[in-house]
Amino acid sequence: MQELFTQTFKSLGYDIEAKIVKSNQEADFQCDDCFKLAKVYHKSPLDIANEVVNKLKEVKDFDNYFKEVNVSAPGFINIIVSDKYICDNLNNLMTKEIFGSTKENHTIVVDYGGPNVAKPLHVGHLRPAIIGQAIYNILKYKGNKVIGDVHLGDIGTQMGQVIYGLLQDFPNTKPADIKITLDYLNDTYPKISALCKENEEVKNKCLEITKELQEGNKDYQILWQKICAISVQDIKRIYDYLDVHFDYWYGESDAHKQFKEMLAFMEKQHVIKIDDGAKIIDVKEKDDKIEMPPCLIQKSDGAYLYATSDLGTIWQRVKEFNPDEILYVVDGRQNMHFQQVFRAAKKSHIFEGVLQHHGNGTVNGPDNKPFKTRAGGTLKLEDLLKNVKEEFINLREENKRMDDEDIDKIVGAIIKFADLQNNLERNYIFDIKKFSEVNGKTGPYILYTYLRINKIISPNIKKLSSQIYSQTDRALRLKLLEVSEVLDLASKERRPHYIAEYLYELSVVANNFYQNNKVLGLTGVKQDDFNTILNFNNNIIKALLGLLGISIPKAM
Repeated sequence: MQELFTQTFKSLGYDIEAKIVKSNQEADFQCDDCFKLAKVYHKSPLDIANEVVNKLKEVKDFDNYFKEVNVSAPGFINIIVSDKYICDNLNNLMTKEIFGSTKENHTIVVDYGGPNVAKPLHVGHLRPAIIGQAIYNILKYKGNKVIGDVHLGDIGTQMGQVIYGLLQDFPNTKPADIKITLDYLNDTYPKISALCKENEEVKNKCLEITKELQEGNKDYQILWQKICAISVQDIKRIYDYLDVHFDYWYGESDAHKQFKEMLAFMEKQHVIKIDDGAKIIDVKEKDDKIEMPPCLIQKSDGAYLYATSDLGTIWQRVKEFNPDEILYVVDGRQNMHFQQVFRAAKKSHIFEGVLQHHGNGTVNGPDNKPFKTRAGGTLKLEDLLKNVKEEFINLREENKRMDDEDIDKIVGAIIKFADLQNNLERNYIFDIKKFSEVNGKTGPYILYTYLRINKIISPNIKKLSSQIYSQTDRALRLKLLEVSEVLDLASKERRPHYIAEYLYELSVVANNFYQNNKVLGLTGVKQDDFNTILNFNNNIIKALLGLLGISIPKAM
């Protein structure tokens, strides 16, 4: 249709690629290009619109495309497509790979998760994990080679603090003989971290231990390996529950192995400067509207920083994966850090591809501030998951009789859809009760729609006829035709909320269809058409839920 409009414009002497968009009026679509052309050709947009519509009606197959095309002031072209056009396009779409969305072929590293080893996952780790997994799924679905990396914080200051605690608690025990439990880690890190804030001597000792660990102290390395093994096992347990997975479990310790080679390369690029004994890269640009500090690569005492670690990680990824793009799904409050790192990477020529930070907002409590416990501490992610599960189970009596596997899938849908329906940059309030309901813009509502329709369809799918039987039938078919555009947009902008929004809109239209059309007991062509449409609807819902990392329960 867009091509037909373009040809019509050009046949009248107007040089433009037509753009057809969804209509805000009672029509299906509209074309607003006449306003642009009016400025170029110094004519009334209304006159141009009438010219185009009159010319369009001369097209031989006009009735195959359109039920009606008309003009409204001051120059809109309103389009109502024919039933045949809708049905033909649906039949074509149902034969296409990945719902007609355009295929891509890039190598993309997605960095998401980012937990610190030796610390329990907290609610702040939720958004990077589920947004990152959704972006990973979408890009892979589109045909890209996607590499997911958790990027563990596994050799930072918290390690020095935990090792300090171990040395205090087990002063006469060989590192190899010290037994460490998850409970011990969960108690020791916050205790020593608080002590560091009160005691400068302890703080400096922990920093010294961290530096010696990074430099290869054998005793500290033994303790570090034990800490990592226990902590990462627990991190994987919670990510597995959320159906969040990674191709690689690399960490900052892997980046540290790259520093010598990377820094030697950087020195050859003549971008590193010495400032009061420290090594820096000046990343300020002429058009910067805010202060842009230099990227600090190495402190005067020889210690490395987070920026060095991120640059080392880029260096490693280029060597190992040769990606076209590296995407970071990390808290938006780290935006300045990533600007510095990305500019340093470009300026030093360690990576020439695309670097993007998709900074996420925070999950907030009822006070619209980042979630806290009643005592004011950071809420553990596991506790949030338990709270959601309890809320759903207690919401209705019948929920208590559901099996655990289905409950866990619904809990995942509650949490993920609540998050992914928002633009990832936005903060949002997580209302457990609201998002657990089967009504409204929630994960359970989408699941309920799928399961409700799934009960009445059969796998006997046939080609659609050219008939449409009601306005709600027509609305559903038009909504199904939007899926390709939605997938393309979500992939292009790395915004899963486009898919979440579409799933909700599709579910509303599908439920309207269900309520206003008799489906059971039909025979003949109408039965076949309705069965085919509802099958395709559920195929789309299931596939798109999968891209968001949401599994469908057997019942609810």
